[in-house]
Amino acid sequence: MEFIEPAIVPKKKLYTGVEMPCIGMGTFGSDRVSAEEVSGAVAGAIRCGYRLFDCAACYGNEKQIGEVFQAAFDEGVVERKDLFIMSKVWNDMHRDVEKACRKSIEDLKCDYLDMYFIHWPFPNYHAPKCDVDSRNPDSKPFTVEEFMDTYRQCEELVEKGLIKHIGISNMTIPKMDAVLDLMKIKPAAAEIEMHPAFQQREIQEYLEARDILPVGYMPIGSPRRPERDIMDEDIADLEMPEVVAIAKAHNVHPAIVALKWAHQNGQVPIPFSVHNYVANLKCMIDDPLTEEEMASMATLERGNRLVKGHVFLWEGAKDWHDLWDEEGVIVK
Repeated sequence: MEFIEPAIVPKKKLYTGVEMPCIGMGTFGSDRVSAEEVSGAVAGAIRCGYRLFDCAACYGNEKQIGEVFQAAFDEGVVERKDLFIMSKVWNDMHRDVEKACRKSIEDLKCDYLDMYFIHWPFPNYHAPKCDVDSRNPDSKPFTVEEFMDTYRQCEELVEKGLIKHIGISNMTIPKMDAVLDLMKIKPAAAEIEMHPAFQQREIQEYLEARDILPVGYMPIGSPRRPERDIMDEDIADLEMPEVVAIAKAHNVHPAIVALKWAHQNGQVPIPFSVHNYVANLKCMIDDPLTEEEMASMATLERGNRLVKGHVFLWEGAKDWHDLWDEEGVIVK
């Protein structure tokens, strides 16, 4: 397996001055990849030069990934301080964030987390692998009070040394407007869905103006996302003619074009792959897209949101659009 020297992988600086790699390894195997396959890919990724790993309690594989981290530490492949490990509190633990965090740290065998995200900005719980029509009668729309209660618990985790940075995820501009001024500790990053056909320029500019790093999930359009998230109207980013043409010009897979675009566009992509993770990392250090190719990629915005969030809807919500505050106000 080819080794890419971590020192030559570009870094992104957080507002705290801490640097993190410009690409990470996602660990969401959706419903198609077992925990063992995911942790096996993580083991290979560490050994090929990855240093940023994006985990989450609800992915159901942190224990297996922790065994991989521990083996890498024990074998001297890498030290804990060389890894940037991220996890997320799931919706059913918004009232007990410290317990959730300690469990992730214990499962991941990592002593502390470099970044801890609030996975969704509301406690609307659904069971893993439920279908798209599932609804929890206890689901409620976003409230500032509920969110800030959860966020305050994250701030306490920073003060206790359990986590280094707080992250937010799946937020909208109206929701961020409502809470950012209330925080004692500013979030260091925001995880949002970002790929060529869903570029989220407005939210990226909003984050960058506030020195919050955009971390892009589903950076290649997630062709292997869960069945429940696949809709007839979805666009396959990697089949768009412009992406295919640029890939041919560089003699690479279209996925590589999407990742190069993400990096050059200013976000940190966190792709998951069982087989292609070496190429995903290597493409950060060679053969960038040209200005003309980046201009071509900028034309591909189609508003193509793939993670719609149906399962988080509350009683009285119209449809999944209500989760995303598309009219510029928080939908109640």
